[in-house]
Amino acid sequence: MSTSLPADPRQLSIHDYTYQLPPERIAPEPLAQRDQSRLLVSRHGALHDLTFQELPAQLPPDALLVFNDTKVVRARLFCHKPTGGIIELFCLEPVAPHRAIEPAMQQTGACVWKCLVGNGKRWKSGPVTLEFENNGQPALLTAERQEAADGYSLIHFSWKPAELPFAEVLRGAGHLPLPPYLNREDTAVDAVRYQTVYAAHEGAVAAPTAGLHFSEQVLAELAQRGIQSARVTLHVGAGTFQPVKAERMEGHAMHGEPISVSRATLEQLLGHLPRPVVAVGTTSLRTLESLYWLGVQATQGQLSADVVPHVSQWQPYEPGSELPATEALQALLHFLAAQQLDTLHATTQLLIAPGYRFRVIGGLVTNFHQPESTLLLLVAALLGPGWRQVYEHALANGYRFLSYGDSSLLLP
Repeated sequence: MSTSLPADPRQLSIHDYTYQLPPERIAPEPLAQRDQSRLLVSRHGALHDLTFQELPAQLPPDALLVFNDTKVVRARLFCHKPTGGIIELFCLEPVAPHRAIEPAMQQTGACVWKCLVGNGKRWKSGPVTLEFENNGQPALLTAERQEAADGYSLIHFSWKPAELPFAEVLRGAGHLPLPPYLNREDTAVDAVRYQTVYAAHEGAVAAPTAGLHFSEQVLAELAQRGIQSARVTLHVGAGTFQPVKAERMEGHAMHGEPISVSRATLEQLLGHLPRPVVAVGTTSLRTLESLYWLGVQATQGQLSADVVPHVSQWQPYEPGSELPATEALQALLHFLAAQQLDTLHATTQLLIAPGYRFRVIGGLVTNFHQPESTLLLLVAALLGPGWRQVYEHALANGYRFLSYGDSSLLLP
């Protein structure tokens, strides 16, 4: 890493992590086949141009590949005013009666969510509605604005039939929240392709896009080669697209996201280390590294059954812990055992930027990210100044960028 970089990323300027991304290099649509995307392998600084189908042969043979199995929900709702105008509601996170995403998705009858509101100035008062079908039968969603603050609104939803879970309401009434830079409506193709083939737990409002390249054939070859895999869950929030506006990173508030990791996965990780752990996507990586910092909290007696465990964005940069990763994971397992829990539920704001020292992961599968984004900071933390060589090579050699773009395997 360059000695000119500050050890504390609070002093970084996001403007030092930029590059020129021509609009035509942003992939507007997915390829016909998931695994036909290109794969740029960066191994110890050497670059190789391949296709994603070749990924299994490129991984360390003793690697553990960790996937984020979140599922994107149809979080965009186009409701109608009595006068006929359209109000768009983008569901961000549940507020009542549940704040946790899984029970919120199973809530029946009514609920309150934090939402972004499109055309909000035209919505003076009163409810807006959305008619939809559930299993061929008519259904009705009603939305009322309770209060607005900080660019968001609290929206009270109610629906008939009242026995429908909110997840079913979104499936019938909602649209997929494609990234704003695609600047188009979602299609039937997106309904399939803006989900990973292994998506399992509903709650994300953006896809973990590194996983979009994996086909059943690639997963089968990984298994055939004996490469182990594990699953974690981080429900990707809209904050993943939040631009960094502060002059220095100390002025940027990292978005928080819920994570869930089973006791079995923690045990699998503990048994695998110190052999390489490769994260599929920045969300899997942030989850895995967050486990380390939650383990540090557990050893210091900071976790309790009454408060949802949380990793703050600057925890790794405080006068730190030299705790081995295995001891951190053991401490989390002891915490779960003491609480008689099979799954760790927590939230993370972890910001990974140059100056961060990785405790759990040794490699990353990821797409090519936007200039001046926290995702690019993460890549720069992993590769050091070599991130520029990777991005310059991708731009010079026709790689497609962002959510529906091509992939990379980064082995520093």
